[in-house]
Amino acid sequence: MQKFVMGLLGLTFYLSPVNADELFIGLDADLSAVSAEGGIAIQRGAELAIDEINQQGGLLGKSLKLISKDHRGNPARGKRNIEQFAKINNLLAVLGGIHTPVAMTELPVIHKHKVIYLAPWAAGTPIVDNGYSPNYVFRVSLRDQDAAIVLLKHAKQHKLTQVALMLEHTSWGRSNKLSLEQAARALDIHITHIEWFNWRDSELHNKVANALATQPQAMILVSNAPEGAEIVKAMHRLPKSMHKPIISHWGITSGHFVESVGLEILRQADIRVIQTFSFFNAHNQQLAKQVLQQYNQKYQTNYTAHAIPSAVGVAHAYDLVHLLATAVKQAQSTDRAVIRDALEKLPEYHGLVKNYQRAFTPTRHDALTPEDYRMLTFDMLGNLTNIPSSVHAAKLIE
Repeated sequence: MQKFVMGLLGLTFYLSPVNADELFIGLDADLSAVSAEGGIAIQRGAELAIDEINQQGGLLGKSLKLISKDHRGNPARGKRNIEQFAKINNLLAVLGGIHTPVAMTELPVIHKHKVIYLAPWAAGTPIVDNGYSPNYVFRVSLRDQDAAIVLLKHAKQHKLTQVALMLEHTSWGRSNKLSLEQAARALDIHITHIEWFNWRDSELHNKVANALATQPQAMILVSNAPEGAEIVKAMHRLPKSMHKPIISHWGITSGHFVESVGLEILRQADIRVIQTFSFFNAHNQQLAKQVLQQYNQKYQTNYTAHAIPSAVGVAHAYDLVHLLATAVKQAQSTDRAVIRDALEKLPEYHGLVKNYQRAFTPTRHDALTPEDYRMLTFDMLGNLTNIPSSVHAAKLIE
């Protein structure tokens, strides 16, 4: 019954008449399955930016509206969503979700229909480096190739030069394997073992034990929240002498990781996770405070700067929508090919994540660089916070 209802919700707009006085941005993300927290964060960041744009008169005399479709982490469903979005008049662009495998499957359809795809989370290097010309993908997010360098430089800074890799068996995991192996060679870090696991794999005890039996000094984790939580709990069940620091990609922050692990176990674990943004140490504190206030007011929440769920999804989507709006104004057109070209020639934009001198160029469709990455950890309440006595990721790449 739930799937039937979600299907009807996904078709609601598609079956409704299009208002000629509106422009549209699509959202294609997991909004109801295991990574819904990340998808909802992206949705809310986009909605907050759209509210601001509409309050200032909209775009080209038209109001802007978000249309959300739930792919639930399923690549085939995501591909179908893009096909449906492409049929909507006045569609400016589509925001993606957290899943690299979904985005990779969608690439041919995106470029067939010349749909501008804005990536606010999925970090797979080939999503942007996709071989298409012209390239319709633009990203404000991590890039796996760069994230690998920051993750392993963090390890080396803490004298953790023997590491085991725990990777999800998807295109995202494979992308990270290549990047981590390349970074390890450059940094003289030894990979003691590579262990693969599948989505929804709840029997991870033996895999974790196998990885730790190779005597690494740390574990590098590439996982989303459900499997990441199982890996942390599996390590906790092993003898304490086998417990190692976990240096994690950010997929674990896209779902109910803290609730699944439990605070008692989380407080005993040493977990560091890569991020690009946090409301509590944003570069523009005034804007961060303003957006957090708008968030709490709109969604009737009372989050502190430390507690807002999947903050990177909110911030990246917020900035991407404003960057898109700037491109539309500059192009003075709703033609996606013209908007695509304008995105490569944007003026400076002071965003939530950073000040973008020039967000994108014809040869660079990733707006963030390793200097924008940082390593955080979990506090006693399960919120992300600074690592004591740590340095910003920018210093790790000097």
